Amino acid sequence: MALIVQKYGGTSVGSPDRIQAVAKKVAAERAAGDSLVVVVSAMSGETNRLLELAKAVNPDMPPRELDVLLATGEQTTIALLSMALEGIGCPARSYTGQQVHIRTDNFHGKARIQDIDAARVRSDLEQGRVVVVAGFQGVDEDGNITTLGRGGSDTTAVAMAAALGADECQIYTDVDGVYTTDPRIVPEARRLDRITVEEMLEMASLGAKVLQIRSVEFAGKYRVPLRVLSSFEDGPGTLITYEEEDMEQALISGIAFNRDEAKLTIRGVPDQPGIAHQIIGGIADANINVDMIVQNVGGDGTTDFTFTVHRADYAKALDLLTKQAKTLKAREVTGDDKIVKISIVGVGMRSHAGIAHTMFKVLADEGINIQMISTSEIKVSVVVDEKYLELAVRALHSAFGLEGEAAAG
Repeated sequence: MALIVQKYGGTSVGSPDRIQAVAKKVAAERAAGDSLVVVVSAMSGETNRLLELAKAVNPDMPPRELDVLLATGEQTTIALLSMALEGIGCPARSYTGQQVHIRTDNFHGKARIQDIDAARVRSDLEQGRVVVVAGFQGVDEDGNITTLGRGGSDTTAVAMAAALGADECQIYTDVDGVYTTDPRIVPEARRLDRITVEEMLEMASLGAKVLQIRSVEFAGKYRVPLRVLSSFEDGPGTLITYEEEDMEQALISGIAFNRDEAKLTIRGVPDQPGIAHQIIGGIADANINVDMIVQNVGGDGTTDFTFTVHRADYAKALDLLTKQAKTLKAREVTGDDKIVKISIVGVGMRSHAGIAHTMFKVLADEGINIQMISTSEIKVSVVVDEKYLELAVRALHSAFGLEGEAAAG
């Protein structure tokens, strides 16, 4: 008998009919002998509805009260799913994050889990109940309700699996697994049978939207096997594992891309110690995350400094950099918010040379200019003009043979 933690997202529980479908699925697995903890999100659209209510009464939305409000979305779902399970003869009990004692820090809206007291959950499981837990929420040491931010329900599920020593954490969503790239860009993209936590971390950080990066980080830290499955069709999904055996034959596991990129360049600043700190420090102080960085030193004692930020931060970062340029006596500041980042990811890069060379050749053959390059042990990322996104992804997907059997890992 296995102990499984399952997580169902907002679309999976988006209506009474879908909640009943989830209940039937959960009850069938319990009848087959597994012990189940089910973590759920708010019904699709509910969190946005609550946010609109908050804005209507107070546009400033005090963080503590906003968390109290948003937590009711998941509370509704756990009650409805537990009712549905009881209605088909499957004993169930629902718990809010506070009732499970999911203890977090006190950063409202983006709290991080610090500890889980799983005693009550274990007791219910021993009595044969399905335990239904509200995702996305916890409680700080002063008893205040907190929420975990984007992807919080995935993080709750992985954290519960870690606390319980579960055999597997299954994330049910509207896709049937992790693909070699977005099938909307490359129809020939294949579902991966398995991928390492390390590769999935890179894919998630580079724009793949299947899982939020925090939940993958948690799975890697506590060695929790993760599986991504579809709520709407049966299938094996994709196993995300910390084991790397039998993976060395696949050079590249996938191609990720991120449209939400913008590039800024400050030219002709003095080439002296501390200049990078002065440039990036002001951007960081404004709570803007910097991604890729390239510095080019000229022969005249000056340097050019280029970096990327999230596209939503572009205007703010450009304004800050323009002000800094006057202080630093820079020659000019330029920007471009029509770029994309494309990345190839695979643990096979560790033992195979020439991967980057192949990538650069493919792009050159297609007439695509590379503006920036960044590498890690298992990733190569490039920045190119936005208009070349689909062409580049398709060409790379074909060049690395990701339509073939190797894509299965």
